[in-house]
Amino acid sequence: MSSLSARLLISVSVLLVFFFGVTIVVLDTAFRTAGEQAQQDILDGHLMAILAAAEATETGGLELPPDLQEPRFGTIGSGLYAELRDADGEPVWRSRSALGTDIPAGTVPASGVRQFLLESLADGTPVLTLSLAVQWELPDGNYRPFVFKVAESLESFNAQVAGFRRQLFGWFAAVAAIMLLSIAGLLRHLLRPLRQIENEIGEIEQGQRAELSGQFPTELTGVARNMNLLIDSERARSDRYRKTLDNLAHSLKTPLAAMRALLNEDKDSGEAARLNEQIERMDEIVRYQLRKPSASQAQNLVLARVAIEPEIERLVAGLAKVYHDKSPVIETEVGAGLTFRGDAGDFLEIAGNLLDNACKWCQSTVRISVTGAPGGETRMVVADDGPGIPDDAAESLLQRGTRLDENTPGHGIGLAVVKELAESYGGTLEIGRADLGGAQFTVTIP
Repeated sequence: MSSLSARLLISVSVLLVFFFGVTIVVLDTAFRTAGEQAQQDILDGHLMAILAAAEATETGGLELPPDLQEPRFGTIGSGLYAELRDADGEPVWRSRSALGTDIPAGTVPASGVRQFLLESLADGTPVLTLSLAVQWELPDGNYRPFVFKVAESLESFNAQVAGFRRQLFGWFAAVAAIMLLSIAGLLRHLLRPLRQIENEIGEIEQGQRAELSGQFPTELTGVARNMNLLIDSERARSDRYRKTLDNLAHSLKTPLAAMRALLNEDKDSGEAARLNEQIERMDEIVRYQLRKPSASQAQNLVLARVAIEPEIERLVAGLAKVYHDKSPVIETEVGAGLTFRGDAGDFLEIAGNLLDNACKWCQSTVRISVTGAPGGETRMVVADDGPGIPDDAAESLLQRGTRLDENTPGHGIGLAVVKELAESYGGTLEIGRADLGGAQFTVTIP
């Protein structure tokens, strides 16, 4: 993921989900625990009320009034039930609400010990039960064991817990969304200096600005200062190259002019015409090499994009004239809108050397294709139907001065120049076998 804002937002989102999740679990556990404790206290109060209402009979049993203080005990299916069992576990008394409902007997607690259990009725309804075993003193002075038990349905309690959870998730989701929106706005504001640096670098590339401004936060001041030092250093070095080539061009101009003047004295000589053509070519080479550092780099650190398709068309048209005797068929395929980010002369040097090499060695067909995404990686493939290049010689051909055939015109530096230029732009040059049968050169530039 390339966006710093997206990374921060995702990281914050993960942290929010984690901490909010932990908070939700803690609050849900606390709410449920408090609710269960409240349910137990309520059941304990009901049990104490039943104990207070119980009366011993002359026959050695216990009886309770038909109407208890809690009206729910008198309503069938109210969800609140009570019963009294003897020592053998047989029911002695049951509340009216328990008619048609079997309260699970469960285990008998020790005498005087309250026992809370989560149990289920016959129809699967979950209930919370409270049992208490007592030794009841009868009128004759003897003691008889009894078990008092009350139970309450948990359906209403579980519904309250579920409603609380829904509210909890809803509120926390709303809070998380508000926090993320706030953090996104804050990040947009905090990252504005980085966007400013990006925009200013773009202006430097287009020649609209000479250097980065100094209006940045303390953390970015050093970055801007070092970037400006780098820009100044590159401009100074480019200026030195320009001056050196100026001196070179000035030094060569006089000898070339003298050679041309001597040749003009013998205009009718065919040899003079051929030599004059080579002198013109030397002039053109000097002018091209002179333009490379002085054309734009004295003003811009990074050059603008160069449209690829028209440059390829110019090269193909020129090579058709150079190799008119051979008349190779040059097939071109260039993606629409593709551009080369760099100096136009560098692109012509790369494509021109590869096409010239392919035309020189082909039998009849040369193919060049340039693919990629606008603003992304560019891939140039030049292939021919010539004899090809042996695998063991491919690497050595990329060294300056290396040639496969000493009888073929050339200096053996064209492929080395292509490799050096491609690497200067962070790219690569690969040599392989083409489907046409000859050599295939692939240049990939970010």
